[in-house]
Amino acid sequence: MIRRLALPAIALALTATLAACGSDHSSMGNSTPATQAPGGSVATVTLNAADVEFAQGMIAHHEQAIEMAEIALDPKVGASPEVIDLATRIKGAQDPEVELMTGWLTAAGQPIMMDSSDGHDMSSMDGMMSAEQMDTMSAMTGTEFDQTWLEMMIAHHEGAVSQSETVKAEGSNADVLALADQIITAQQGEITEMQALLQG
Repeated sequence: MIRRLALPAIALALTATLAACGSDHSSMGNSTPATQAPGGSVATVTLNAADVEFAQGMIAHHEQAIEMAEIALDPKVGASPEVIDLATRIKGAQDPEVELMTGWLTAAGQPIMMDSSDGHDMSSMDGMMSAEQMDTMSAMTGTEFDQTWLEMMIAHHEGAVSQSETVKAEGSNADVLALADQIITAQQGEITEMQALLQG
């Protein structure tokens, strides 16, 4: 998905930016009226192709991370307090990010999910786990669960960092780029935390 304490404020700030009148973003992509801004002007969200692909892909990526967090929070797997704490923070941070990105896509008139007919396959994204991997992990308990969950979440986070670095190079929307920066910082911090737990 950390030291996520700053995330709600950032999410609010990004949302507020979207509600502001006008845009300094690139003219590439799709622009659709979103909300009525103060004074009667209409706010718009402009996303280029890279912004759209990032938001669509990261929504799916986050949703799987949230699912992994919920598995860790299920008492039957007997996760350690450290893993439970981390899972709680991941879920708490990524839920609002999903809502934020969904709002961007909706306001820009873009679908929430990628079109698989054009070659996009969610399961092939960096860091995404297969259904078999998820089922295998869910059947584990105790120390075995902790180790597998941490290893899988590290790989998952590395995929999110990679996607964020790609949109920073190719995206145009300032709010998307700001979220990408936040994801890189937060998830790299989590990776370090999880690596320490594995070594401990």
